[in-house]
Amino acid sequence: MNISDLMVQLLMFIFIIGIFFAVFFVVRSLLTKQPSQTNSIEQKLDRIIELLDKEN
Repeated sequence: MNISDLMVQLLMFIFIIGIFFAVFFVVRSLLTKQPSQTNSIEQKLDRIIELLDKEN
């Protein structure tokens, strides 16, 4: 095995690890965004309820 084969294998290994990390971070960011969207919706609904209570 010469040095160029070793370099190509090392680069491929780093590339595959990078793909796994990218997928992990994308999934993690999608899962952490959902609660903040839910929280925002809850705040808006609370504001609507307050405004309706003031009208009555």
